[in-house]
Amino acid sequence: MSPPVRIYLSPGMFGFARLASFEYFEHLVVALEDRFRQRGRVAKVLVCDVHPTASVCRRAAKLAHMVAATAGDDDGPIHVVGHSTGGLDARLVASPTARLPGVARKELAWLPRLSSITTMNTPHYGTPLAAFFATVSGQRMLYAISALTVTALKLGAPPLAATSALVAAFGRLSIGNFELEIINRAVDAVAKVLDEASSRELRTWLDLLRGDQGAIVQLMPEAMDLFQAGVEDRPGVRYQCVATYAPSNAVRDWIAALRSPWSAMSATIFTALYNLTSRLDERYPCAAADGAAQAKLKAMLGEALPPTANDGVVPLTSQIWGDLVWVGKADHLDIVGHFPGAGGHTDWLASGARFQRVRFDVVMDRIVSGMIVGEELRDARSPASERAPKSAPPSVRGVS
Repeated sequence: MSPPVRIYLSPGMFGFARLASFEYFEHLVVALEDRFRQRGRVAKVLVCDVHPTASVCRRAAKLAHMVAATAGDDDGPIHVVGHSTGGLDARLVASPTARLPGVARKELAWLPRLSSITTMNTPHYGTPLAAFFATVSGQRMLYAISALTVTALKLGAPPLAATSALVAAFGRLSIGNFELEIINRAVDAVAKVLDEASSRELRTWLDLLRGDQGAIVQLMPEAMDLFQAGVEDRPGVRYQCVATYAPSNAVRDWIAALRSPWSAMSATIFTALYNLTSRLDERYPCAAADGAAQAKLKAMLGEALPPTANDGVVPLTSQIWGDLVWVGKADHLDIVGHFPGAGGHTDWLASGARFQRVRFDVVMDRIVSGMIVGEELRDARSPASERAPKSAPPSVRGVS
């Protein structure tokens, strides 16, 4: 019997493993396990519980520790999937040039088993939103948005009092009068609707976010120049990515058509995030200097998109690294299963992208097909007698 496939999920800035009794990657875990089960294989999917905004180096070290502790001593393939900042964690762990603090060489003995790295909506070339979050006002806003994210995903929608307070805070950004009291009011309103245990977990998590924001500065486009200069791809590992963007005009037009007060406020918040992410600096355009990202996007979409296209958090061109297996309309949280629909899916960023289960299933199919390609590349590097045969995967190219 073939050893199990081990898949590690690394969350991003707004993500987590489990918080307030909510599993952030629940839909990804089910989708990945099901697809390998359909191939007659067992997949063990584990989520790395990393600090939400700690430095990429610290987060990557924690990911390395987790894999070392759980990978076993068999020869089964290992895959890492990183959403948002989690994709940078994965790339840094795999890099031959990496020197991770507190990680002994023996804890990286699993690296020869690494078959693929999948990055989803990852800011490979940074994001202008990080520059805003690095300001005093931005740090307060990040704190409140994070609290709303946890609560919305758990309850379906946070209290309108908290949402309206945040909308008011965004409105004050334009006149330079950003009050701490507004953010405190939003977070207090969120905590009150949770049970005592969940509220305590949320506040502990928010304290972590407040205490270490190393990743915020590192995700600025200027800082990501250094990351790109020092981090290398591991030879023989398949690197693939998923990239998304929200339709900017549809976001504005859609707000007026929304009947739910919560949805309208959510759309307003998303529009503010989208506009902040659109503020590109021509010296640091959040894209590969050789134009490769734009070429891949045009080949997949059949048209060129404006450089300001983004998912509400990360510019579209910044998300491109390795083979582009899927690109389409979705916001930053849609892509990991947080979109409206049956089956426990909950949407909190009303972006107008209209991402649905059909497209989510296509994305998952493409990711798993790419993982299988990575395994076959790994097999080709080793004697055939040491590997179990696998069926040929379907094509991983295309856009939906």
